[in-house]
Order: sequence, then C-alpha cells, then structure tokens
Amino acid sequence: MFYREAGQFKTSYRADEATFPILQDKIFVYAFLAVAFLVVPFFITDYSANAILIHFLVYALAAIGLNILTGYCGQVSLGTGGFMAVGAYATYKLSTEFPGLNLIVIVLLSGGITAFVGVMFGLPSLRIKGFYLAVATLAAQFFLVWLFNKVGWFFNYSPTGMIVAPPREVFGFLITGPEASPVVRYLFCLSIVTVAAIVAKNLVRGRLGRNWMAIRDMDIAAELIGIRPLQAKLSAFAVSSFYIGMAGSLYFAVWLGSAEPTEAFDIFQSFFVLFIVIIGGLGSILGSFLGAAFMVLVPITLKTIMVDGFGFAVGAAKHVEVMTLGALIIFFLIVEPHGLARLWAILKEKLRRWPFPY
Repeated sequence: MFYREAGQFKTSYRADEATFPILQDKIFVYAFLAVAFLVVPFFITDYSANAILIHFLVYALAAIGLNILTGYCGQVSLGTGGFMAVGAYATYKLSTEFPGLNLIVIVLLSGGITAFVGVMFGLPSLRIKGFYLAVATLAAQFFLVWLFNKVGWFFNYSPTGMIVAPPREVFGFLITGPEASPVVRYLFCLSIVTVAAIVAKNLVRGRLGRNWMAIRDMDIAAELIGIRPLQAKLSAFAVSSFYIGMAGSLYFAVWLGSAEPTEAFDIFQSFFVLFIVIIGGLGSILGSFLGAAFMVLVPITLKTIMVDGFGFAVGAAKHVEVMTLGALIIFFLIVEPHGLARLWAILKEKLRRWPFPY
C-alpha cells in the first residue's frame, strides 16, 4: 500500500515522461545515491574497494555499454574485452604523452577513441547479423589483443610489455598510482558511472533509443518506417564502445593500476560482461547493475563460505565456485530468461497491487 502511484497526478508531458514517474522510485534512487556517496566512503577498506566496490562499478559500466548494443539494438558482440583494451591503452598513451591532461578528460577521450574503433568493427553489421556478427566481433577481440601485445608503440617499448598507470590527480586528489586512497578512487569511479548511467537511461528513452529497439525487433520493418539501419547500428556501436572504452580506462588506471593484454583483456572478459548482461536482463540499464552485483558478489561469497566456513583448499574452492556460478547462471536463464531486472519489475508490480488479488 506504500508503493502505489494513486494521487500522483501528471500535469504536463514532461512530468509524464520523467525518468522516475513514481515518487517512491525517485526517493529510493536518491536515497541509494546518498548512501553510496555519503555513507559508504566511511566504511571503505582496501579490500572492499578493490575486491567489491570498484570491481562492481567498472563491470557495471562495461555492461551498460554492451547492453546498449546487444540488449537495445540487438547486435551480438563478443569483442568487449578487446574494446576495453582499446580504452586502457588509449588512457596509457594519453597519460604518458600529455602529462598535464586531466584524468577525467583522459577517460572521456579514451571512450571517444574506443567509439571510433567500435564503429570501424561495426561496419560488418550492415551486411551480417546474429551468429556471423558475433564471429566478426570475436575476430576483433583477438586482433586487438594481438595488436597491443605485438606493437611496441602502444606500451612505449617496455621490455615486459606491461603498461603501468602513472600517478594522476583530479582537483588535488590523487586518483591513480599505488599511493591513491581507496575512498578517492571509489568516489571517482562512482561519479563517472552515475553520470554515465543517467545519460544512458535518457538515451535509450529518447529517439535514438527507440531507433535501436526498432532495429532490434525487426530491422526490415524499421527501415520501412523511415529508420536508417546504417545510422542506427553504427550509433549503437559508437555509444556502446564509448562506454566500454571508459570502463577499460577505469579498469586499467583506477582499479588495477597496470595491465598486460593477453591476461587482462582476454576472451574471458568478453564472456564475463556478456554473462552480466544476460543475468541482469537484456535491454535494461538497471539490469546491468544487478548483473554486475551478482557476478561480483556471488563468487566472493562462495569463496568466503567454502574457505573460511568449511575449510576448503583455495584451489578446490575455485573449482567449486566456477561450477556453482555456472549452475546458477543456467538456473536463472531457465527460471527467468529476462534476467534479474524482470524479477525486480515483477516484485514492484506485486507491491503496487498489494493487498488486492491479481
């Protein structure tokens, strides 16, 4: 009875098209952000920042990018790890070539460079789709990782082939480097992800998002009603790659601090982000966050229970963790193919109608 829009009147089209038309949703989101920005920083430790919070934020941002392409536009991609590598190496080159450049600008420029690369690899989507497009993006994954591993210019001809993020400050606070505070790094990532999520939410609700969804549902019918497949598909690749590039930038500079392409950006990264999108829910910004929380928290919880609670060896616990996580993914796909976002929507519908029968 507390979650119902009865009595909440809309007096304008703008109010009716608000991102959160129900007051309770708006209050919940504002309260959640207030806790994330004002309360969580007081309880952050090095472990919680690196293993949970920044880990979650980076993959949530990457999942938003992939969800825009796959969930909203229907273009299957298996090259997320390669595009994250583009963002990471763009950040490294910009940081080393322009030492005075602000880190926020570097992250945005890295996203822009990745968007350009994504459009180049998105050109085959104009002729192929489905499984064949997935294979084309998979080829991009292997090509990009090979390129960053073999061409010395990208890693400044380092003998090890590894890139290391140089120390960078934003508004006087050290963000990157071993001396950076976990609280500052968390707030930096949280700020970028929050703004990016708000922008993505409004994009998919606007004209561009409706074009993407029309292409996803039936591209021939969309073309007949005046939507240009070229513009819609390439814009989806550009926006998606922009978000994934920013995620790769944060992944390298703020979270890990160093990276090596064959280990940090392998095919596992592409599948991991794809699992986040599938579990969270295709075509849902909220689902990207729910899926990222699931894929980050469940392995940590399982490992803690098995190692600390039941005394498993670390190696055995890792095997059980992988098997359990795979079984949970299959279970969720069978029970609710539309992901955790759909379960959340069903729960809200039940709350809106309670205590009346339905």
